Amino acid sequence: MQISQLWTYPVKSMVGVTTESVELSSLGIVGDRHWAIRDNERGGIRGAKKIGELMQFSARPVNDGSHHVAITFPDGSEVLSSAPNISQLLSDALHRSVTLESLPTDGSLEHFRRGPADSSDVMEELRGIFGREVEEPLPDFSAFPPEVAEFESPPGTHHDCWPLLVMTTSALQALSDAVPESHIDVLRFRPSIVIQTDNGAGHIEFSWKGKTASLGTAVVEFLDPCPRCIMITRKVNDELPEDRAILRHVVRDLNQAVGVYARIITPGRVALGDALTFH
Repeated sequence: MQISQLWTYPVKSMVGVTTESVELSSLGIVGDRHWAIRDNERGGIRGAKKIGELMQFSARPVNDGSHHVAITFPDGSEVLSSAPNISQLLSDALHRSVTLESLPTDGSLEHFRRGPADSSDVMEELRGIFGREVEEPLPDFSAFPPEVAEFESPPGTHHDCWPLLVMTTSALQALSDAVPESHIDVLRFRPSIVIQTDNGAGHIEFSWKGKTASLGTAVVEFLDPCPRCIMITRKVNDELPEDRAILRHVVRDLNQAVGVYARIITPGRVALGDALTFH
C-alpha cells in the first residue's frame, strides 16, 4: 500500500489542492486550514456544516513565502486573501456577513470558541450538522476530542477534530459500487491522504484503529473511523450536485463512517508513492 494522493485545504471547508509532498507537524499538515471563515452574524468560525456554499469555493497557496492563498469563487473569479476587500467579496457571494481569518499567532483561545447554536433544540441542531433523518442515529461522540464541545476546532488548528483523515482507493470504489446513481468523488470526502490499496476490498481502513504506521519519515497513529456529517451531501460544482443518497448509505451500511482519523506521533515529510508500513 502506498500514497496515491496528498491533499491540503488552505481554507477550511473550501476545495483544496493536491500536492506531491507535505510536511507533517504535531498539529497536522503544515499550511493546512490556515484560514477559516468567521460568521459575523451568528459568531464563531463556521465551516460547510453551517455554510454549505463554502464547498463551491476553492483555494490554493500563492507560494510567495507567505500563508496567503488565492480563492476561486463559484463564478470562476480569483481573489487573493491579501486583498483588502476579500471579506466583503466573500460576504457578498455567501449572502451573509463573514470575515476571512487566519490562525492566530498569539495563542488566543477566543478565536476557536464555538459560536451559538442555530437552534435551541439540541437534537435538531445535531441532526442539522450531521444531516441525519429523525429516525437515524447520531454518531458516537467519543470519536471526537473532548475540546470540540467548547471549541469549533482543537485550539491551534482549524481541523474539525483530528489532524489527518485517511481514505483508501478501495473505499472510494466501494462507495461507487454501493451508490451507483450517485457521483462519488474524492472532493466530497476531503481526505488528507489517500492510500492505494490494489489488493484490498471495501473500507479496510476501519480495521486500522489503534495501529501505528510509517509514512515517509513520519509516524502516525490511526484512531477511530470518521463519523460523517452533512458536508458529504453538499454541492461542490455542477458535476457534483447536492446528494443525500450517499449519506443515507453511510449511516445505514457503514456505521456512519468513511475514512479513518489519524494523529502524528513523529513529525516528518510524506510524499506521493511513500509506502504505508505498519509497525
